[in-house]
Amino acid sequence: MILFFNEDIDFQLLRKNSWKNWIKDVIHQHQEKLGEVNYIFCSDEHLLSINQQYLNHDYYTDIITFPSEIKEGEISGDLFISIDRVVEHAKDNHCPFIDELKRVMIHGILHLIGFGDKTEMESLKMRELENKAMSMFHVEHESEYFKMNVSRETK
Repeated sequence: MILFFNEDIDFQLLRKNSWKNWIKDVIHQHQEKLGEVNYIFCSDEHLLSINQQYLNHDYYTDIITFPSEIKEGEISGDLFISIDRVVEHAKDNHCPFIDELKRVMIHGILHLIGFGDKTEMESLKMRELENKAMSMFHVEHESEYFKMNVSRETK
């Protein structure tokens, strides 16, 4: 089961079944089973407070992944995503917002599957897997897949 929530930001995914099917396909491609995955879209400030409270890190980040083992052998967890960071990274990388969103969303799934990104080699492998997964989700018209109102400045 894949669920989507908003914490303190005006953002929502549209065509949720398209997103869910894509995520399920990526999980199955890695010979894993889907358990319960929750995406929580939030602001920079909300994710910073989680980063400080639970990981003792005092910096902004785009995603924090909390794995959970609800049922052995299944991929489960909570993925907190800062939409502010996704917007900022899309601008910095000169790419469409939806591409950066897909990258961050699947990055969390790859962490749940067991892939890391602490070393340079792990980061390169992670990027390769992200790109492969992103190529599996084709978007004709970006605005049909999300709705947001981000009026505040990003950090």
